[in-house]
Amino acid sequence: ITFEDTPHEQVVTLPYSNCYSFQNGVESNRIRDDYNEIYIKNGVKASTVLAEHYEQERRGAGLIHSGIYNSTSGKNDLNQFIQANPITKDLNPRHGSIQVLANRDTDLVAITEDKCFKILADKDALFNADGSAQLIASNKVLGTATAYAGDFGTTNPESFASDLFRSYFVDRTRGKVCRLSMDGVTPISSAGMHDWFADNLQVGTSATAATTIETVMGSFDTKKQLYNVTINQTSSAISGGKWSSPVITPYTLSYSETAKGWVSFKSFI
Repeated sequence: ITFEDTPHEQVVTLPYSNCYSFQNGVESNRIRDDYNEIYIKNGVKASTVLAEHYEQERRGAGLIHSGIYNSTSGKNDLNQFIQANPITKDLNPRHGSIQVLANRDTDLVAITEDKCFKILADKDALFNADGSAQLIASNKVLGTATAYAGDFGTTNPESFASDLFRSYFVDRTRGKVCRLSMDGVTPISSAGMHDWFADNLQVGTSATAATTIETVMGSFDTKKQLYNVTINQTSSAISGGKWSSPVITPYTLSYSETAKGWVSFKSFI
């Protein structure tokens, strides 16, 4: 004989709600279940729907920095990007995206596609009426951005190499190799190699041939004080109505600060 009306066979509906269950019983939504105690709530929802359309944004000409990192005191705020603080620095987007970031002394050097900038770090500049600048103390992480003279930049950040206060990079768009020193940007390709770099850094496609630059690798030999640059040039031509297989032609050249010129083509790559 089975009894269908026994309590353990029936579905019992509890006459209350707003409670939490962890599969081992039921808890009240008040602390200690006392009268007029604080409610246990889930607080502000971080997944609230925004009115604006949310999407990824690529800021090629902008910088953003987080909190500080101090290994001595054990402070690590690298994952904090506080919007209330001035944590962004934007360059003029007409000069293209930032290709190289490097620190020199106590400042930051930013090389874009068409321009080189010096960005003050932990200080700012106050400009006088005559155009001269005076450094002032500031709470800004990134201060005034000053452009170096000359419209030189790079689209090949792998060509960047530095030694002490000198930096070197290749401006493939203008067919030049440049040096960024204390006195500004100087095209060192003009030291007897202007035509060669202008010809071998060109890219383009014609009716019968096509030339591209795969990579422009730069390095600095501290022992011999040489800036070495390797250009990997790829070319193909039409033969029999079809494009031939691409042929990679590498060149490695060395610039000497002692001789103030290009001293050799390397026999190795």
